Amino acid sequence: MLRPSATILLVLLAPLLALPAADTAADTAAGDRMIDAYFRAETARLAENCLKEIQTLDDWKRHRARYREELFEMLGLSPRPKRTPLNPVITGRVEHEQFTVENLHFQSRPGLYVTGNLYLPRTRKGPLPAILYVCGHGRVKQDGVSFGNKVHYQHHGSWFARNGYACLTIDTLQLGEIEGIHHGTYRYGKWWWNARGYTPAGVEAWNCIRALDYLQSREEVDGRRIGVTGRSGGGAYSWSVAALDDRIKVAVPVAGITSLTNHVVDGCVEGHCDCMFTVNTHQWDYAQLAALVAPRPLLISNSDKDGIFPLDGVVSVHRQVRRIYQLHGKGQHLGLQITEGPHKDTQELRVHAFHWFNRFLKQEDPLIETTAVKFFTPSQLQVLKKGAPADQKNTRISESFTPRSTPPRVPDSTAAWDAQRRTWIDALKQKSFRGWPATPAGIDLEQGPSSAKGSLTVRSFWFTSQAGIRLPLIVIHRTGLEAAQLDLVVLNTVDQGGWNSLVAMLAGGGLEIVGGHKAKADKQSFAQTERMVKSFKWGMAYVAPRGIGPTAWGQNERRQTQVRRRFMLLGQTLDGMRTFDVVRAAGALRLVDGMDKVPLWMQGEKTMAAITMYASLFVPDVSRLDLHDLPESHRSGPIYLNVLRYLDIPQTVALAAERARVRIYQPRAGGWEYPRRVAKALSWDKKQLVIRVLPPQEDAARPGNSSR
Repeated sequence: MLRPSATILLVLLAPLLALPAADTAADTAAGDRMIDAYFRAETARLAENCLKEIQTLDDWKRHRARYREELFEMLGLSPRPKRTPLNPVITGRVEHEQFTVENLHFQSRPGLYVTGNLYLPRTRKGPLPAILYVCGHGRVKQDGVSFGNKVHYQHHGSWFARNGYACLTIDTLQLGEIEGIHHGTYRYGKWWWNARGYTPAGVEAWNCIRALDYLQSREEVDGRRIGVTGRSGGGAYSWSVAALDDRIKVAVPVAGITSLTNHVVDGCVEGHCDCMFTVNTHQWDYAQLAALVAPRPLLISNSDKDGIFPLDGVVSVHRQVRRIYQLHGKGQHLGLQITEGPHKDTQELRVHAFHWFNRFLKQEDPLIETTAVKFFTPSQLQVLKKGAPADQKNTRISESFTPRSTPPRVPDSTAAWDAQRRTWIDALKQKSFRGWPATPAGIDLEQGPSSAKGSLTVRSFWFTSQAGIRLPLIVIHRTGLEAAQLDLVVLNTVDQGGWNSLVAMLAGGGLEIVGGHKAKADKQSFAQTERMVKSFKWGMAYVAPRGIGPTAWGQNERRQTQVRRRFMLLGQTLDGMRTFDVVRAAGALRLVDGMDKVPLWMQGEKTMAAITMYASLFVPDVSRLDLHDLPESHRSGPIYLNVLRYLDIPQTVALAAERARVRIYQPRAGGWEYPRRVAKALSWDKKQLVIRVLPPQEDAARPGNSSR
């Protein structure tokens, strides 16, 4: 078979590589409707499956341990971190006539500091019931000094102490005295958090678990009578620690949970930072998390006009969890409290929480005569008077909280490589691409208009990648040449710039395609492509995965960010589902008349190069991959859930090179040592993996290069 020379390959790439962006704004209304309908359908599917397998108490007993382990995993806590010494330090005390407050810190992991206030009543007979109070987002910062959100919520600790409880109020990672970050994907573009399987919700859960260790170490505390509460973010963390740790005997999460439908379909996710969410690998709805508290006493507490925890979602969670309590015969242990008001820390919510704790931690229900008021200035409750410890890791904990894969050994035998390959492929299927449809819809290939100009024929198709996701597939070949007569066909995965370039190239010949937009004609690119198809019996195919080209949704930064966050809540990522689109596009291309017999090449650039490579692992009979400017790590994309816990792009290059010939084009020498060494160790043909460094003059001539 004729193989393209380097120069001809660059011409072949002309429609793919980014030309100057088309001077148009794509109409995104259709794309917005498509993705919104997709989110509704996927959310409904997960909601329908929530706790579906639980019909009897025996069912629950069989599945509960697995559910809990899945939750640990989705919080980045599997395997469990070591319970290292807490190294608690009391830095000061504040006195009140009815109680004292100890300002303290401990380390939930070495260098991960938790600052807090321990409220203790002055009068006590024996060990006290205790409350772990977890704060929501309440910034208290003066003159550049953060005093922690525990100061904002101090009235809760005081009220508990005045009513006979020990209460440990702890700061959260963000808004604590050492200011970490909750807003990684929401605000700072840290999408690699998804690839690491990291969420700050995991840090908060672990800090709560270690706070229970600390409470049980105190002689003033009855370690068998511990409850948890908190509102907003603190409500969410109350759910997590109660679900994970049976030492919590009574829970009152306030305004901390609602349904997946509220978050994804109704848009509540847009009002929350990342600390509210697990990395939803196992595709849960929130009732599944809530049910893990059963059969311990649980009061679900919310107001009726809460815009970020809507009433219908709260009631839905209660209804589903009530069934689990009823299976246990413990319906009296579940309560639902709805008060009038917005998303606000109201006295009505607090009073009901007190009744619940008194009832189940003290077995009494006295009249509550005191109110929750603030007694102290921020500086009185400050723990770190001299600033953050030098060894603190709070501000960079996302870099180390979840373990990442260790550099793999080069296999010393085919058997060792086979075992490693199976491990990685299983991890990808179960931990990164679990959101792919188990039973995909039919491809339903539909041919659109065809047109020709000179020696070039362009054919347009639509295909179904996933129910509700219809995508374009464009095929170009020499006029008069049947598909079955082609020597090869190259499937190009394009990003928005690549799609714009394709449209501009075809406009250069006066041709249009389905889903195309008006673009400035690029006659030079059209002439290059026409020369290529006249000289070689090659077909060129192009797929624009979801969100690109005719299926693009709103392009403003907020819309793009919140769409990507919705994917994660569904146990997916946008890049992961685009990878599925490419797999399906290869299947659709094989349905074009005669293409099933033509050797298949696949090609992409930058992030799309990596997406193409991963897709090739799930496409049979790929002859060759041409990967341009392939990212060296998932840290910079593409983003797949949890992938960095198992492998990185160099390992995937080795997986791909075993199945197809791989050509990597890059502007500089070096890199890719692991796949090179694997190829050598396993005596692969030297043509399986070739790294091509483009000479400066050749790189400068590439279409789309800024120096062009």
